Amino acid sequence: MAERLLQASRQRRVKAMTAAAGSAGRTAVPLLLCALLVPGGAYVLDDSDGLGREFDGIGAVSGGGATSRLLVNYPEPYRSQILDYLFKPNFGASLHILKVEIGGDGQTTDGTEPSHMHYALDENYFRGYEWWLMKEAKKRNPNIILMGLPWSFPGWLGKGFNWPYVNLQLTAYYVMTWIVGAKHYHDLDIDYIGIWNERSFDINYIKVLRRMLNYQGLDRVKIIASDNLWEPISASMLLDSELLEVIDVIGTIAWNLVASYYEQLPYGRCGLMTAQEPWSGHYVVESPIWVSAHTTQFTQPGWYYLKTVGHLEKGGSYVALTDGLGNLTIIVETMSHKHSKCIRPFLPYFNVSHQFATFVLKGSFSEIPELQVWYTKLGKPSTRFLFKQLDSLWLLDSSGTFTLELQEDELFTLTTLTTGGKGSYPLPPKSQPFPRIYKDDFDFDYPFFSEAPNFADQTGVFEYFTNIEDPGEHRFTLRQVLNQRPITWAADAYNTISIIGDYKWSNLTVTCDVYIETPEKGGVFIAGRVNKGGILIRGARGVFFWIFANGTYRVTGDLAGWIIYALGHVDVTAKTWYTLTLIIKLLLRLWNCVLPWSEVRRMFAPLTRLAVHIKKRTSENHFYTSSRGAFVFPPGPVLLWHAERQVCLDEHPCEFPEEWLGCHWNALL
Repeated sequence: MAERLLQASRQRRVKAMTAAAGSAGRTAVPLLLCALLVPGGAYVLDDSDGLGREFDGIGAVSGGGATSRLLVNYPEPYRSQILDYLFKPNFGASLHILKVEIGGDGQTTDGTEPSHMHYALDENYFRGYEWWLMKEAKKRNPNIILMGLPWSFPGWLGKGFNWPYVNLQLTAYYVMTWIVGAKHYHDLDIDYIGIWNERSFDINYIKVLRRMLNYQGLDRVKIIASDNLWEPISASMLLDSELLEVIDVIGTIAWNLVASYYEQLPYGRCGLMTAQEPWSGHYVVESPIWVSAHTTQFTQPGWYYLKTVGHLEKGGSYVALTDGLGNLTIIVETMSHKHSKCIRPFLPYFNVSHQFATFVLKGSFSEIPELQVWYTKLGKPSTRFLFKQLDSLWLLDSSGTFTLELQEDELFTLTTLTTGGKGSYPLPPKSQPFPRIYKDDFDFDYPFFSEAPNFADQTGVFEYFTNIEDPGEHRFTLRQVLNQRPITWAADAYNTISIIGDYKWSNLTVTCDVYIETPEKGGVFIAGRVNKGGILIRGARGVFFWIFANGTYRVTGDLAGWIIYALGHVDVTAKTWYTLTLIIKLLLRLWNCVLPWSEVRRMFAPLTRLAVHIKKRTSENHFYTSSRGAFVFPPGPVLLWHAERQVCLDEHPCEFPEEWLGCHWNALL
């Protein structure tokens, strides 16, 4: 395919070319000048009757939530390279728009993002990383459009209710302060503001927000509503003239910008590109970067669609845009259903087949002498071409007519602009798993970000905290700062949690110095093998070791604390530092069973040996022994069990057939 494309493009100055239509092989060249006598549709591109709708640009979302969490931890030069692929004009995706989540302290898909106002009298415009990301985007493209959108809201706005519209003035004030703070502290002009992502809108709130923005001199900030389905907001706008006046855009946008979160979280690798290994520097420039470039590099916000755009006869579509100054860009796509996945709404099946498409340029475009050609073929890596520039297409003496031969899963951009480019950098480092040995003492006097590297908050907000009352080893800490449940967007857990590490770890030791601030009701835990996160965090299973300020401890198999493996009393109080250690070991040896190994592994893999250790920072070690045989403190060399006494730590309960009761096994540390 590529050789035929290149060969055809070299012959661009030939005034007419012929092809054997209907032959078994693909002998017809993909770019045919003039109107040839081949079966297919004819499509007129004409501005004589005026232009169509204004083009607002193409962009992507960072957030919703915490989708750029790992990006900030990348070492240079790899972090800058990733940002160039996303934002640098005529290099990669060349995005026109960046929409960011207005952090609201709640779980919003893959994590939580901190609010600039945890509490009513609290304001901090340096939390999180979205401010940094917007500034990096502006460095590369000063004209990029910036948008903000809330997913969750801090709990104080709800006045005891899980609802942001209890006090409309207060919520509008909260959103307004984020816009003002972006300008005052970061010199960022927010162009558009949203309402509440994919959740209910309140007509009166939208009107109050508009009045609040105008009162603060933010007339230029436009409102997008309702960041959900087209209905019912469009119907409400038609019935309410004031609402129609204050809403500027009903739009949609690509989620997400960059898959820079742990892959096992929901919607792993669901970004324009993937950057989920800051510890190695590895990243992957995915095909959506170059599919986006087919439009973004050859248009700008403020261009206009032609009225004569639409679908191709045998599947696919074509659009044409102009700046009104003589430039024209045509994008043709024949993406199959397989390469057009859409999770919401469900995409009905459609068919795309081989076809010829003849385009006729009329009006002010009829005299265009030459079009630049960019081509993408999707498919297997060994056969695909991504954003490849072909030789230009000459239209001299062709009456503004040309024909494309289109196969399935192809994209063509034909444009008068000559500024496009496919940027590249040397290959990044190879992929590496998360380090097996990892330590962080949070020792930063002036951290650039509010969160510790590689920690991904899933419920609650963990921030750097300098403990000025402790001049010793606990001066620099990571502190969970929320004491009120936010107005949630998803099913936040009832216990705060931040994750780090590798989901594949089985045998591991977790050690952490902890401090309980709240007497009696306070508590803290460390965990391993946590199997869920993001919007599924409430149902997370694993091994959780808890201590509580009321002098108790607990070992559970889930975050909610319903599956209890061990519990008891322990000399623990609030306002004291302790070192917690959790050791998890898998079963290493089985014998005396005549069952197939696949069955043995399936049934016995969850069986695990655990050790937990609490050390008071000012006293000797203390070990606490569980009443169940699965827990040995301190670790012993061998533990013999009968299959009737099992402890199951995976997602499904252990079920052993009666004939298995004669099998004995041991676990070795």
